[in-house]
Amino acid sequence: MNRPRRRRALCFCLATMPWQACDTGDAGPGGARARTVDETPPVVDGRVADAPDADLREPSEPPEPPRIEDIRAVVPGANLPPEVLLQRANNNLDLVDHDGRLYLAFRTASNHFASASTRLYVVSTEDEISWRFEGEFFEGTDLREPRLLSLNGELFLYYAVLGTDRLAFEPQGMKRSVYEGPGRWSEPEWFYGEGFIPWRVKVLPDEPGVAYLVAYIGGENLYEVDGEAVSVHWLRTTDGRSFEPAAPDAPDAPVVLRGGTSETDFTRLADGTVIAVARNEAGDAEVGFGSKICRGEAASPGVWRCAADVRRFDSPLVFAHEGRVYLIGRRNVTPSGAFDLGRDDLPLAEQAVLYAADYWNKPKRCSLWAIDAEALTATFVLDLPSKGDTCFASAVPRGPDRYLVYNYSSPVDGPDVGWLTGQAGPTLLYRQMLVFPGVP
Repeated sequence: MNRPRRRRALCFCLATMPWQACDTGDAGPGGARARTVDETPPVVDGRVADAPDADLREPSEPPEPPRIEDIRAVVPGANLPPEVLLQRANNNLDLVDHDGRLYLAFRTASNHFASASTRLYVVSTEDEISWRFEGEFFEGTDLREPRLLSLNGELFLYYAVLGTDRLAFEPQGMKRSVYEGPGRWSEPEWFYGEGFIPWRVKVLPDEPGVAYLVAYIGGENLYEVDGEAVSVHWLRTTDGRSFEPAAPDAPDAPVVLRGGTSETDFTRLADGTVIAVARNEAGDAEVGFGSKICRGEAASPGVWRCAADVRRFDSPLVFAHEGRVYLIGRRNVTPSGAFDLGRDDLPLAEQAVLYAADYWNKPKRCSLWAIDAEALTATFVLDLPSKGDTCFASAVPRGPDRYLVYNYSSPVDGPDVGWLTGQAGPTLLYRQMLVFPGVP
C-alpha cells in the first residue's frame, strides 16, 4: 500500500525542485518517437498520427479571428463588497446570468494549492462596476470548481470538496446549494457520488429547461504513477438536484471516457453532434499524454470517438459560435506546446513524472482554439491577456457575436514566470470581451 507515498513523492518533486532534478532521462529528440507536432509555435496540429481511429483529414481553414476588448481586473477591485475578504490567490471561477444580474463565483486562498483557509465567494452585479455580496462558503478544507447554474428560475451552486494537503489531490465529493435570496443559500448538501469533481454545468441554447453536468471520479489517481483509471460521467438534470445519464442508451452510460482524462467540456452542434475536449494528464499506453478531442454522433451521442493531441488543454471551456466549435484552454509556452515529449522508450510511470515536471516549470497562457469537428484537431487562434498561473475561464453571451469572458491569471503586467512560480504568487480575476468579426 505505497501509493500515497508514491503520489506524495511525485508532487513533492514537482512542487519543490527544478524539473531537471526529477528527470528520468534525456527529453531531447534522441529518445523520442516522432509525433505530428509543428516545431514552431503555435502548434497547428498536435494530434498523434498513429492514434487508434484518428481522423487524419486536414482541418478546414479557420475564419477571421475575433478581437479582445475592455480588459480590466475585477478581483481585487475597488467596488467589491466589504464581506469579501481576499487572500493572495484568486482563481477557480464561474459566471452565469440569472434574473437580470450577472453572478460570479470564485475561490480565494493563500496560494493555488490545497488550503484550509480556502473560501468560495459569490457576488453579483448589474453593471460589472458595483457588486453585491451573495454568499461565502467555508469548510476548513480546500474547495474548488465552483459551478453556477440558472435553471427554471432557480440558481444553483455546485462545488468540489477536497483536502488540506498541498502535496496531494484528495477529492471528497460534490456539494450543492440553492440560492434563497441576496446573501442567503440553502445548507450545502452532498450529491451524486463520493469522490466526484464537477467540471462544467450548462444549459444548451436549443434545449431550455435541461442542464448538463460533466463530472469525473478517480482524480486522486491523477498523481499516482500507478493509479487506477479516471472516468468521466456525462449527466443531465431538469431540476438541478437529481441527475441521470445524458445518453442513457449508450453501452457504458453515464461514462463517456475512461483512462487518463479528467477535466472535460462539450458542446452540441445543430445536427446533434457532440464535440468534447478532455484533459489527458494521466495518459494511457495507447495514445500517450496531453488531451483528447472527441465526437459523439447524433444517433449515438454517448459514444465518443476521440483523437489524441500531445498538448494539454487544461481547464477546457467548449462552445459553438456560428456553427464552429471553439475552446478556451491553457497553452504551454514552448516551441512545440507539447505536454507529451514522446519518450515512449520509458515506462508510462516515468513518462508521467518527466512530462509533469517539465510542464510545471514552463510559462502558460490562456488561449482560444478553433476545433475542427470533423478532423478532431485544435488550431491556435489567440491568447487572452494572461501569464504564469492562468486559465480557468467562464463565458456568457452578450449579443450574437460577443462573449463576456472572465479568467484568472498572474498579474498580466508582471514577469512571465513559469506555472509553478505563478501558483505560489498572487493571481487576479480579469474580465474581457471576446468579439467575433461582423461586430463594429
